[in-house]
Amino acid sequence: MAKESTTYLGVKEIARRANVSIATVDRVIHNRAGVSEKTKKKILKIIKEINYQPNILASRLASRKNIHIAVLIPAVSEDTLFWEAPLVGIQRAAEELRSYGIQIDYFFFELNDRSSFSRKAEEILQQTWDGVLLSAAFLAESQRFAAECQRMDIPFVSIDTDIPEVRSLSYIGPPLVQSGFVAGKLLTYRAVTSNTLLVVNISKAIENNNHLIIEGGFRQYLSEHKLTNKVVRVDISETDFTSISLNLTKALKQYPDTEAILVTNSRVFSVASYLEKTERKDIRLVGYDFLKANAAYLKNGMIDFLICHQPEEQGYRGIRTLYQKLVLDTPIERIQYMPIDIITQENMAFYQN
Repeated sequence: MAKESTTYLGVKEIARRANVSIATVDRVIHNRAGVSEKTKKKILKIIKEINYQPNILASRLASRKNIHIAVLIPAVSEDTLFWEAPLVGIQRAAEELRSYGIQIDYFFFELNDRSSFSRKAEEILQQTWDGVLLSAAFLAESQRFAAECQRMDIPFVSIDTDIPEVRSLSYIGPPLVQSGFVAGKLLTYRAVTSNTLLVVNISKAIENNNHLIIEGGFRQYLSEHKLTNKVVRVDISETDFTSISLNLTKALKQYPDTEAILVTNSRVFSVASYLEKTERKDIRLVGYDFLKANAAYLKNGMIDFLICHQPEEQGYRGIRTLYQKLVLDTPIERIQYMPIDIITQENMAFYQN
């Protein structure tokens, strides 16, 4: 078939070629009754020949049917400031898509309370949804919730943390092994000894395996570069400063040759505060996320580097991905990895989450 101007490749052109009315073409496109099988086949053949793409957005606006999406993420507090950025991204996407019938309801759980996650998840499952966006903060509870979503045929997207053994529509978040690999390079870039390196995880949801994957990438870097530093994991399950201080004091007493610390999540500011108070500026420190508290310690030199994975963009992409599936019905990438950004004193003034 000769190439034709796309100006004419619409419903009118299909009707002209099939010698039928525009209303008949519209019935076939929207799979409505009232068209003979012979005419329907003729119209479908023409649609295929000219590769016609119906105006899905116009159809959505005309239908006035709302798409209901549930968002299940941690509530923002002084202890969970990381989640402010994804929430901003979600709200930005929601505002952009409001006119297309996207309606979002928020379910906030307490990050330090797994029963809070279960209660909010149950609230969601008691209602009808077209899609779900969630943070899998508690592994076992998230797997059960995701399995129920699958059983109920509700597409769901996870951000920041993937859900093992349950296939989501898409995971949007960091490539954790590579992120740990980068952390290993940053932490040892000027190392001149084989002294101890601490990998510190501060979280009540200690079974969440993000920190283990990051640690795996960290150890991989050391192994591939034949570095012989002793690596010691320190799990701290209470997030208050007193508990963190007691655990760090114990670790540094047991390993007095510690020369650097990697904190596997956004609570690196607590470790920086401890090192500042105990006058241990000799210990290098790398952690995650561009929070206000972390940025302050990066600026004064207590934190050497922050690694960031654009949390606002994660939230934004999560809603846009569900929109692509539910409204546009376009192919979705199962894994959408975020960039690994390295923030320093020198570039922090120009960085946006």
